Amino acid sequence: MSHLFEAIDFVENPIYEQIISDLGKQQFSVIENFFSAEEVEELREALIERHEEDTFKKAAIGNRINETIVKSIRGDLILWMDESKATAKETFFFKKINDMVAYLNRTCFLGILHKEFHYAIYPINTFYKRHIDTFQNDDRRKLSFVCYLNEDGWLPENGGELVLYLNENGEEVEKVIYPFPGRIVVFESQIIEHEVRPVKQERLSITGWLKTR
Repeated sequence: MSHLFEAIDFVENPIYEQIISDLGKQQFSVIENFFSAEEVEELREALIERHEEDTFKKAAIGNRINETIVKSIRGDLILWMDESKATAKETFFFKKINDMVAYLNRTCFLGILHKEFHYAIYPINTFYKRHIDTFQNDDRRKLSFVCYLNEDGWLPENGGELVLYLNENGEEVEKVIYPFPGRIVVFESQIIEHEVRPVKQERLSITGWLKTR
């Protein structure tokens, strides 16, 4: 009987269904306006407020067990987000992420149990060379997630493109994704190599991972 009530309560979400469909077909998904313009503005303000507190640090290579800072590979500044200490401007972000995770687990049985997110600032002339989002000593990352918080009017010539390296019929293909505000990108962490090309205007985002076990 409980299964019947679960079926009745379930409401299909077209955005989450698009993500599921895209991941099944091509191992990545690009969604426009996942967050509204107002929500993007609030998250951008939250990032800037955190940055003004001088709590960001240079990003490192590797996980927290084995990390080194290598300027020739990446140059972004990051601040890990703590859901238990989220501000009012950040609470709706985690609420939507939790809603999406619950939906994916229920419909796709992904077994996502944990998540981690950080703010990211790419100063002018910084980049992140080609890499993959899993580690030799930790393969729990299932899906990578990027949400862009740049201001309205972001132009392709501002740089900072995300490039996904895909395999199509045995050949490598580059998928170039511009960091337009409100756009999110979700892709399979253990499969898709990617990079952030040099930034010509400061680039703001939230980056994170949905993890198993």
